[in-house]
Amino acid sequence: MQASARVTAVLGPTNTGKTHYAIERMLGHRTGVIGLPLRLLAREVYDRIVAKRGPSCVALVTGEERIVPDRTQYWVCTVEAMPQEIGADFIAIDEIQLCADAERGHVFTERLLRARGLQETLFLGADTMRPVIAALVPNVQFMARPRLSELSYAGSKKISRMPERSAIVGFSVENVYAIAELIRRTKGGCAVVMGALSPRTRNAQVDLYQNGDVDYLVATDAIGMGLNLDIRHVAFSSTAKFDGRRMRALYPQELAQIAGRAGRHMTPGSFGVTGEARPLSDETVEAIEEHRFLPVRKLSWRNEILSFGTIERLIASLEQQTDNEWLSRARDADDITALKTLGAIPEIRDHVRSPQDVRLLWDVCRVPDFRGLSSTDHAALLVQIFEFLRKGQVPADWLATQIARIDRSEGDIDTLSKRLAFIRTWTYVAQRKNWVADESHWRDETRAVEDRLSDALHARLTQRFVDRRTSVLLRRLKQKESLVAEVNDKGEVTVEGEFVGKLEGFRFRQDASASSDEARTLRAAAVQALKPEFHLRSDRFYNAPDTELDFTEQGGLMWGSAAIGKLIAGVDPLRPQVEAFVDEDAGPDVAEKVRRRLQHFIDRKIATHFEPLLAMSRDEALTGLARGFAFRLVEGLGLLPRESIAEEVKSLDQDARGQLRKHGVRFGQYTIFQPLLLKPAPTRLRLVLWSLANGLQEFPESPPPGLVTIPNIAEVPKNHYTLAGYRPAGQRAIRIDMLERLADLLRAKDSRAGFEATADMLSITGMTLEQFADLMGGLGYKAEPGERAKVKAEEAAAPAAPEASVDAAVDAAASESVEAPETTAETTPEAAAAADAAPVEAAPEMEAFYTFTWAPRQRGGENRGPRRDRSAGAAPAGERAPKEAKPRGEGRPPRSDGGKGDGNKGGRPQGKGGKPQGKGGAPRPQKFEARPPKPEKKIDPDSPFAALAALKGKV
Repeated sequence: MQASARVTAVLGPTNTGKTHYAIERMLGHRTGVIGLPLRLLAREVYDRIVAKRGPSCVALVTGEERIVPDRTQYWVCTVEAMPQEIGADFIAIDEIQLCADAERGHVFTERLLRARGLQETLFLGADTMRPVIAALVPNVQFMARPRLSELSYAGSKKISRMPERSAIVGFSVENVYAIAELIRRTKGGCAVVMGALSPRTRNAQVDLYQNGDVDYLVATDAIGMGLNLDIRHVAFSSTAKFDGRRMRALYPQELAQIAGRAGRHMTPGSFGVTGEARPLSDETVEAIEEHRFLPVRKLSWRNEILSFGTIERLIASLEQQTDNEWLSRARDADDITALKTLGAIPEIRDHVRSPQDVRLLWDVCRVPDFRGLSSTDHAALLVQIFEFLRKGQVPADWLATQIARIDRSEGDIDTLSKRLAFIRTWTYVAQRKNWVADESHWRDETRAVEDRLSDALHARLTQRFVDRRTSVLLRRLKQKESLVAEVNDKGEVTVEGEFVGKLEGFRFRQDASASSDEARTLRAAAVQALKPEFHLRSDRFYNAPDTELDFTEQGGLMWGSAAIGKLIAGVDPLRPQVEAFVDEDAGPDVAEKVRRRLQHFIDRKIATHFEPLLAMSRDEALTGLARGFAFRLVEGLGLLPRESIAEEVKSLDQDARGQLRKHGVRFGQYTIFQPLLLKPAPTRLRLVLWSLANGLQEFPESPPPGLVTIPNIAEVPKNHYTLAGYRPAGQRAIRIDMLERLADLLRAKDSRAGFEATADMLSITGMTLEQFADLMGGLGYKAEPGERAKVKAEEAAAPAAPEASVDAAVDAAASESVEAPETTAETTPEAAAAADAAPVEAAPEMEAFYTFTWAPRQRGGENRGPRRDRSAGAAPAGERAPKEAKPRGEGRPPRSDGGKGDGNKGGRPQGKGGKPQGKGGAPRPQKFEARPPKPEKKIDPDSPFAALAALKGKV
């Protein structure tokens, strides 16, 4: 160093611009070197100098990164990686107070004692270093740098009430992650900065904070080392940390170094505590605010003049003591511990025979334990590397295998952090000269893997600790900017590109995945953004055609797939009211417009589907009994069981009936109805209107269209079937109009002597014979099963035998059966052989049939009197019998006109009434299931009754 070279100690608290001053001084020289305490800070300073002078003259050298252009003028390095004896005009050492650090202090002390620039040397740090620098550095000059902004104590604050642009400091990875998760839930997210992060990950996280994407930073004490961030408040979640050997309280100067990150440039800053940290004492607060601390009395020192003769001599030189009162020998670092471990291995000692071998072993032992697994694992890795280097270089295929194991970007935060720590080992190895064959290739390869892992780690950190949606919306709301909302065809609402929920009709459904803390922000943003959307949507809805609207079987009102409102009971069943589903935030104007449109819709639906009924109610020509009967029909919504109004029907004369028939009223044997109202749409609406008028909580559902019969479920009220257009009979319920068609066929049959079901009857009901028999039982008929020989087509076409011949045959069969001679035991062999050779006639194929007779049950459970036999000359249905015809018996079912040509007075009594299955008692759509046939009666074929039964079947 030239005698005229100047050595200056620039001392002062944080936020005094010391680093900026050193950069400007270095750039004023032709060459220069600046040593920084962290790889992260080295990268930041490197980027700043490159921005001013370009990359061709600036080098970056750290333990894991080496960028050295051919024409390097300025070197930006970590203190450990500073090049020695390059003759730079300028040298600066930042954070010189780290000379007192127990782990790395000896490196800073060595630079303080020996590193000098040819023209200028700067030591940057805290004012506590003034006495020791004055004692150890001859001719040093001191420059005081006052703090640019005020720093004050703000006491304790909850994390949920932390002000914006705050940094919360933790001293363990677990603590940092826990705080970051809490801030994500309450504040929308935060950036995470730790010393273990790669520069690429750290820069990406810092950008999140600096760009305003998040307003909070959670960090370790790494932010205390020169990272210049826009922080207004620093909160300590703890005031103690583990220093590698024990838990201890932070010294006031350590607290001040971190707290000083608050208030950059001229902006005031504050510091305090949060969480479980105790409030700082008054003495500590005063010391931090006034920047007054006890001066450093001892520096960590290790002998740097090493002897490489043997392993023992090297260890002895490293453990050499000093007699300088300002220096104290540093405790054994990881490199000395590794040297002692490897030096105790016999195989290693056998291979270390020269000073060159000792120097190589020392270089290997200085590989940092980035992985942090255990001292044994680290020693085993160092032994492997030493064995490779003793024989030449680290094999390329072995190194490629190690790197390939790490080069995977899947996994969680902890997994990626471990892989980053592992790749730093191979990055360090690739930076050492002559340790690998192709240094440039492996430097690029390890750097590429580190970049991929860094990007993946940044993505995982952001995904876990940043709710971009909440943070973006909070920032927009805070800036009072108008928010832009978009609603896609699925109803998904995005505000400023962030999903916030779904718009179902005119009700906003907030994203269910949002926490309770996020919900308030999402709601506020959505309300502000959706106000214009509500008005636009209400206009579209008001002008939408009725085909886009519908009602549900439970009284809901739909617009497409969105629920818009519901029906509520009105003063009249045919005049229901509507209730619109509209958020209060949409405003009363939107709610009223939606309500009016829904009311118009349901009014038109009722006018369309119940047009015959409404026309009849408005017909002023109806008077007297006809008008009263029309009123009853309107009350029944177009359907009335005949037995419930038997007297009213009986009292109607032909003129009154004619007036009602003009409106489509049909007087059926079982039901009085308007056939147009049995269609599926009116039926569906009728069930809803009746359920509303009767205050049901769950409405019966209408059966699917086209079914003639549906199951009859006992738990369902009978009037639900009537409203659905069905009448229970047996195990099934039959549609009303089809039942009347069946009744027309039944009236033409002889119900007293009995009759069989015809093909038309089975076709109308769509039933099998056994099911039809059950249905007839429900209608008041008795079904007698029978069995007979099946008549083939050609036999059926032949003329029937005379009745006398049949009777004679039956009598002959019975006589033959009674008078048959006994078989003797003395049968000749010839007769037996002839009997065996005679052909055996095959048994006839049998078929089942039913005979139906009218057998209504009286109230006491007994059947009524027998019906008269109806001859072929009886009057057809609906006409009066001729005068010579015999009067009807009491057991004959009454005519559907009540003796006036229109059918039955009160309808036939019902069998066991079943009830349809469905919600609230509505007939539920079910597939038809045939009833199992009844067991056939066994008849002995040798019995004379077999021939009798066969002959009766032919008759």
